[in-house]
Amino acid sequence: MTTISVTPVRWSLATHARYLTLQSVRTLLRQPFFVAISLVQPMIWLLLFGELFKRVAELPGFGATSYIDFLIPGILVMNVLFGASWSGMTFIEMIDQGTMDRMLTTPLKRGALILSSLAYNSIVTVVQTMIIFLVGWPLGASYTLPGILVSFAATILLTGAFCSISNAYALVLRSREALIGLSIMIALPLSFLSSALMAQGAAPDWIRNVSRFNPVDWAVVASREALSAAPDWGTIWANLGYLTVVALFLGYMATRAFGSYQRSI
Repeated sequence: MTTISVTPVRWSLATHARYLTLQSVRTLLRQPFFVAISLVQPMIWLLLFGELFKRVAELPGFGATSYIDFLIPGILVMNVLFGASWSGMTFIEMIDQGTMDRMLTTPLKRGALILSSLAYNSIVTVVQTMIIFLVGWPLGASYTLPGILVSFAATILLTGAFCSISNAYALVLRSREALIGLSIMIALPLSFLSSALMAQGAAPDWIRNVSRFNPVDWAVVASREALSAAPDWGTIWANLGYLTVVALFLGYMATRAFGSYQRSI
């Protein structure tokens, strides 16, 4: 009896999530310029910072021979951070239009809304990551296949974590202004309290200590270590493991936020 009752729920959740994801992807395909526009900022970071700070790699304790190689993982992660933090805007639009309330009165699984949001944003992240890799190559960046695969994994996991936070905020706050303020308040400190732009060896001690608990830095370290000539796979797997735990926990909390939303209606 247990198997019979659980299996339909599982398939129903997957079916609903797949349908909503495909719906979002079809919308994206009709407006592909969205991906291009969202890449303007990381391209500026890559081209501007890569040229402006290329001599930084010569500093004692920096630990990298090429700043562009050092910068690519940071740009990948910052692109995710500043993109995924806005995913809750879709939920706010659905709330304002009344779509969310209508969907919640149907048999649609609440988790499917979160899963489809994570899947859609992960697809966008993969496309953007590929483009950043391609742009970085003629600038002198060097890659390895394992490093590229790990970078995809790290950025997808980070996408899941920050999409979940953004969606939960949207359900609880239901305000564009509040979501924008919180997104900026979270994204900027986490970016600069990581090794995205500056090596930990050249950072103050207190920043190095804080970054040990920063999911953004976990993603940067996993990607950068995997792309290095002699990767430390213990460090890579550890950081990917931390990201997985955080992404699963925040995904669960985002799903629970539907309860708070429904009670406040």
